[in-house]
Amino acid sequence: MDMSTPEVRRAAAPAASADAEINGSEILVRCLQAEGVKYLWGYPGGAVLYIYDALYKQNTIEHVLVRHEQAAVHAADGYARATGDVGVALVTSGPGVTNAITGIATAYMDSIPMVIITGQVPTPAIGLDAFQECDTVGITRPIVKHNFLVKDVRDLALTMKKAFHIARTGRPGPVVVDVPKDVSLHKTAFSYPERVEMRSYNPVRKGHGGQIRKAVQLLLGAERPYIYTGGGVILGEASAELRELVDLLGYPCTNTLMGLGAFPSTDPRFLGMLGMHGTYEANMTMQHCDVLLAVGARFDDRVIGNPKHFASVERKIIHVDIDPSSISKRVKVDIPIVGDVKDVLQELIAQIREAQTRADPAALSAWWNQINAWRGRDCLKYKTSDTLIKPQFVVEKLWELTRDRDTYITSDVGQHQMWAAQYYRFDQPRRWINSGGLGTMGVGLPYAMGIKLAKPESDVFCITGEGSIQMCIQELSTCKQYETPVKVISLNNRYLGMVRQWQQLDYGGRYSHSYMDALPDFVKLAEAYGHVGLLIEHPRDVEPALREAIRLKDRTVFLDIRTDQTENVWPMVQAGKGITEMLLGSEDL
Repeated sequence: MDMSTPEVRRAAAPAASADAEINGSEILVRCLQAEGVKYLWGYPGGAVLYIYDALYKQNTIEHVLVRHEQAAVHAADGYARATGDVGVALVTSGPGVTNAITGIATAYMDSIPMVIITGQVPTPAIGLDAFQECDTVGITRPIVKHNFLVKDVRDLALTMKKAFHIARTGRPGPVVVDVPKDVSLHKTAFSYPERVEMRSYNPVRKGHGGQIRKAVQLLLGAERPYIYTGGGVILGEASAELRELVDLLGYPCTNTLMGLGAFPSTDPRFLGMLGMHGTYEANMTMQHCDVLLAVGARFDDRVIGNPKHFASVERKIIHVDIDPSSISKRVKVDIPIVGDVKDVLQELIAQIREAQTRADPAALSAWWNQINAWRGRDCLKYKTSDTLIKPQFVVEKLWELTRDRDTYITSDVGQHQMWAAQYYRFDQPRRWINSGGLGTMGVGLPYAMGIKLAKPESDVFCITGEGSIQMCIQELSTCKQYETPVKVISLNNRYLGMVRQWQQLDYGGRYSHSYMDALPDFVKLAEAYGHVGLLIEHPRDVEPALREAIRLKDRTVFLDIRTDQTENVWPMVQAGKGITEMLLGSEDL
């Protein structure tokens, strides 16, 4: 249930007297209410039972009981990615925390705003190897933006305010708040600050004006310009500004895997995703441009391949990012601009509009001619079949059937993830939800659950594989209990597909432990959880099955689609190679 503004204010109102003292668990709940939290994913245990008792006594926050703590964090993560709000998860001490670690690391690598509340043994027992104790602060330190251990109930409200502030500002990320059991029981007067100031934490928002002027001059003098954007554009809510900039300049644009949807995939100025499994034209343009504008991206290994190869061509680079540590981390740049990408793009657009010059139209036309020649390679073309289901065909058909619907796509990690990124054409931000940095198998179904709660009227599809889906398949039970009717599309090739592909290309065809030799009957399994299961084994049955899944709006549907076992993801840049050293198909082997 949504809270009205007066309700939020009442939740944050200070206690009038000592008689109004409340315990730490009630304080925690009121902090969440004051932050406008609607959903909380978690799993109870001894260290957090006072918190669960406080949750029982309120009705503004819906708690979702998952079947594994990893899924709690993933579901909160998916909710945050789709909405832009802070996702919140609650787990108990010890194994509850350690089970949540993969979810926390996944969110950290992709800069997702989250607050994870963890139970801890009572403060007198900390460090004494108490039952279900672990060093939560120590374990999570490398994979969080910040973490807190609250030792005094009087510090709890301020700590929660800091946690939400840190999670959502600057470069977003997960924040862990570790709450000992006695702190959740002790009482104090409650007040929740309207704002918080932290001397050691003041992220920059406005880009340096002089640097932006230099960037404008460089962009308008370019002959072979390129705009390269990443997940920072989506996290910074800057998609509209990016589109305005491309409209203004007429320059080619690409997105990373995490940035898909920031610029419309159906726009002719979009060259497709770049990088390891990017398009030929996107990678060739990246290598041969003379001025590169990088916005909210980090030049990671999956994007530029071998840094020495990338540096072998002279170009000027403008890099805009909220995080100064990401600039010149892997690639030396010429004009660094630290600031919020939305604010920087707005200023960049304003200065370009005021400028008296524009890029040389003849040079720009010649550049587009070269790009269109690269496009002529049609690198995403694949061989169709009348008898074998091609995974690319499934994704293309899904896009055709949902392109005019309000649709969100999640994926797990592997070949199916790359095919989804290549063949589903995302035109809006926050519609493509996947694990990019950590590459976590098992995220797809929990992501879909979190999104479906936030967007109950939208279609939510999880594109997965028979390997990934089994890592969190127990969450089909959660889907049933909380009536989150998602659609699972399992591209089942009976292999750990991406592992098999690498083994074929780089390990002499020695398929070591990549074949799935004892798979369950997914149709019966889905039905056992109370859902609809469909088996699809022929290309002619793909579209009818997808239409049936869409028609069954109020049911979770599991589509077990038996795909070609030998299909590989192309293009591909092998490890250690440069981004123009692409394999475009089996003929390049």
